Amino acid sequence: MNTNTNAELPLSQASASARQSVSRKKLWSAIKIHRFYYYLIIPGMLYFLIFDYIPMFGVIIAFKDISPFEGVEAILTGQWVGFKHFIRFWNSYYFWNVMRNTLLISSYKLFFGFPASIILALMLNELRHAVFKRVVQTISYLPHFISTVVAAGLVMMILSTDKGLVNAIVVAFGGEPVHFLGDPDYFRTILVASHVWQTIGWGSILYLAAMSGIDPGLYEAARMDGASRFRQMWHITLPGITHVIVIMLIFSIGGLLNAGFEKVLLLYSPAVYEVADIIDTYVYREGLISLDYSFATAVGLFKNLLAMILILGANYIAKKMNQTGIW
Repeated sequence: MNTNTNAELPLSQASASARQSVSRKKLWSAIKIHRFYYYLIIPGMLYFLIFDYIPMFGVIIAFKDISPFEGVEAILTGQWVGFKHFIRFWNSYYFWNVMRNTLLISSYKLFFGFPASIILALMLNELRHAVFKRVVQTISYLPHFISTVVAAGLVMMILSTDKGLVNAIVVAFGGEPVHFLGDPDYFRTILVASHVWQTIGWGSILYLAAMSGIDPGLYEAARMDGASRFRQMWHITLPGITHVIVIMLIFSIGGLLNAGFEKVLLLYSPAVYEVADIIDTYVYREGLISLDYSFATAVGLFKNLLAMILILGANYIAKKMNQTGIW
């Protein structure tokens, strides 16, 4: 028995090696045939390599004491301080405030913004008047193409206490002008509402595309059984796009710690720091204004690690519930 096994082992290895060789030849042959398509992805790969992966080397300054005046070589020669900056952040007066604000603002955006795109897509899918449908789609998509700076400018102009549209209406009804962006009670609502306005149309595109792939025969069968439009939407359309909803939800949960740095930075002021100061604005002040690069990098790394845990956890739960995950 041992002799036969030993005799067959080289043949088995040779067969596996031959299969691997054939697979490699097929792979290189396919790459050669479609080489022009691969050339197209080179600029994108270089972009991510240069601007995303190579800069990751600088993360080590989170574990060192680095001054911006020491030069680039200080990244390698700086003194290691371990988790000093992480502990400093955890013990900071701002820690719970920025964490609470980041999670609350992101949760509000997820709670109101995520289903808004799905609802809009369902409503557009039910429209039968083609011209009206295209007009609504175009109007809802347009805010996505407005830059954050312009969008923030529009918000400030509309809510301005000096000739702002909203305050003009308030005054017309006998009220007093309200400084909405300087009032902690209104700031988060304004931020979330502007986010929904900018993203609802663009976010619906993916769901509309998924709906177009649903078999029309299912709707015909449902109509023959007497199902109403609402029942068709509930039992056919929604289940048909569940896999897309789950994947987008996982990505949204992974981005919970991204509360919208640019818009918050443009709209907030010291008067609303209590409800508006998030991790990213805190990193901006500590890193670029106070020039405490090591501490700011530590805070940013802490945020990214939490984001990784969130997206891994969301994907794990989705797989456990027999839903489509992102991997």
